[in-house]
Amino acid sequence: KTIHSSLKIEGNTLTEDQITAIIDNKRVIGPKEDILEVKNAIEAYDNLGKYDPYSSKSFLLAHRLLMNGLIEKPGQYRTENVGIVQGDKVAHLAPPAANVDYLMSDLFKYLKNTEELLLIKSCVFHYEMEFIHPFLDGNGRMGRLWQSVILSKEYPVFEHLPFETLISDNQREYYDVLGASDEQGESTIFIEYMLRVIDQSLDELLSFSNRTMKREDRLRYFKSMNIGSFSRKDYMEVFKDISSATASRDLQEGVE
Repeated sequence: KTIHSSLKIEGNTLTEDQITAIIDNKRVIGPKEDILEVKNAIEAYDNLGKYDPYSSKSFLLAHRLLMNGLIEKPGQYRTENVGIVQGDKVAHLAPPAANVDYLMSDLFKYLKNTEELLLIKSCVFHYEMEFIHPFLDGNGRMGRLWQSVILSKEYPVFEHLPFETLISDNQREYYDVLGASDEQGESTIFIEYMLRVIDQSLDELLSFSNRTMKREDRLRYFKSMNIGSFSRKDYMEVFKDISSATASRDLQEGVE
């Protein structure tokens, strides 16, 4: 779902079922570039837990995996000046190519050294990266991927959080918020938007999980929340639709 939504935002035409088939190594009929985008995204997201969120080298590796075979020199910052055109006007003029390396280095220093809530820093990074537009292509999917990387290092639950789905369902708002932040010269509007998206995604994930998770999935998900000591009641607060007996069986198996 995450891969489908993130690529759909960028114009990929493959359905969620087709992407699932590719994950299962089944043959799919579709545009070659769309299929390659999906295969690249699968590899990039499969490595989610291996990236260092504070490393520009790791960041460039992720871009190389995402864009391999789709553009020249994937995994390298752009050396050309770029702008985003909507209709007959320039919606965003990115900083000069000569400044990209310095700006991205400064952004990673902020991410590593600033004492702010990680949620806030992840949103700031996402926005500032989109503003810098460090690559000729793949900036949108890299911004969304790297926010997941940043958050999942501290909170593994974010590996399973498809907030791209909510962005995909209302792409216009996503781009409008980016534009509004550009006009104001700061990221507050975008931060507020992304926090709402993340909050709603968590609600939907828990609701979906309650209905469809198997025992091993529930245990894996609960473990990823890093709660520490807890009771059966705490467990049932997360999985509201299971019975007390089911919770007991889950926890007994988890202990074993």
